[in-house]
Amino acid sequence: MPHTISDTVARGMCIGCGTCSVATDGAIPLVLTRRGLYSAALDGVTEQDLERASRVCPFSDDAPDEDELGAPTPEGNALPLDPRLGHHGRVLAGRHRSDDYLLGSSSGGLTSWLLDQLLRRELVDAVIHVGRADADDALFQYTITTTSSGVTAQRKSQYYPTTLRDVLDVARRDGRRYALVGVPCFIKAARQLCREDDRLRESILFFVGLVCGHMKSRFFAESLAWQVGVPPEHLAAVDFRVKNPARASSDYDFAATARGDGVVQRRTRALVGGNWGHGAFQPEACNFCDDVFAETADVVFGDAWLPQYAADWRGTNIVVTRNPVVDEILSAGAASGDIELEPLTVDEAARSQAGGLRHRRDGLAVRLADDLAAGLSVPVKRVRPDASAVDANRLALVRQRRRMSLMSLDWFASARAQHDLAVYVRPMSAAIARYRRLEVGGLLTGLLTKLRPRRR
Repeated sequence: MPHTISDTVARGMCIGCGTCSVATDGAIPLVLTRRGLYSAALDGVTEQDLERASRVCPFSDDAPDEDELGAPTPEGNALPLDPRLGHHGRVLAGRHRSDDYLLGSSSGGLTSWLLDQLLRRELVDAVIHVGRADADDALFQYTITTTSSGVTAQRKSQYYPTTLRDVLDVARRDGRRYALVGVPCFIKAARQLCREDDRLRESILFFVGLVCGHMKSRFFAESLAWQVGVPPEHLAAVDFRVKNPARASSDYDFAATARGDGVVQRRTRALVGGNWGHGAFQPEACNFCDDVFAETADVVFGDAWLPQYAADWRGTNIVVTRNPVVDEILSAGAASGDIELEPLTVDEAARSQAGGLRHRRDGLAVRLADDLAAGLSVPVKRVRPDASAVDANRLALVRQRRRMSLMSLDWFASARAQHDLAVYVRPMSAAIARYRRLEVGGLLTGLLTKLRPRRR
């Protein structure tokens, strides 16, 4: 049986993108769950609306996959295809030339620079991207920006659940030309929606992707803030990536602002759940995604986690292009001295996101096999279910990480309800300790295998 949007929601696999609501003219509402995530609510929805919604859901078999969608333009689909990166034109590393600009960016500043160029060249009228929320019940939301200053003010990565529902509803009605920024599953869902909706297809002209390891619940921001002394009920703002010129680009700080009070800042890696590899507050949907490089976008930007760049506190972007217009803009920026660019190989780009690829390829093979063995519905992915895809140590690590993601959401929900951070920190710390033991065991096994004499 095909895995539909009904199965996606029933399994807690909805990512909250909101395209199902737009496709059904609001017949499907979105709700905020007890785990701090958005989800579609399907109670009372007609079969006709369920069918419409399932065709745009990024985790439904009724929707095309990344290979079928391909790049947004014919030129993009004619480019070489790599199973890790998708179609690829130029593969680059780069950054903005201004250190002051880089201080306000999460990485190399090229995502916001490109959006600014699209506006300045009048290739689009507005940008759809995540910015600070104008309401008290959320820290961030998708917003529409029409000015260069607005793009600059809202730059930086925001690890926080958002939905496209409201902004896409505006975009389909106002006749403006847009660039849309998003993580892979959101870009995929929006592309699918554009195939179903003529007005949106004419409105969204550029899809700008963000390399993604996984998304986060609202609890991620709240848990880090609480650990630096700002409990959820007092939290006004956060900065997930504060650069420190004395450290490597990956060794950044987290900052939280309390209502009516000052900013508190601390090293992210010192906080429980701050290590991305531990998967704290990861939505279940991210366990079923196989797209790291936003394969259905015109261009994708991420962090160049490579040895030659990692030590530079300013940050460096990895860039994969699939659109000749984007190529021309980047070339012009490099020629003018606004930005710095240098070519990378496809293998270097893949190595820069090695952890994400392991999670979404080898780890996905295990999770698919586990769930099928348990009789659960899973979407058809470009990865074959196979619990033997990894060795015993990696298998245990994959399963422990999944448990940690799930339990972190429940532990923190209980901590919030009991107004006691320790209800989350104690069990999460124990789970991380077990994860680290498994990591060490895997490293030792690998080392012994290399040292063991080979039989002739």
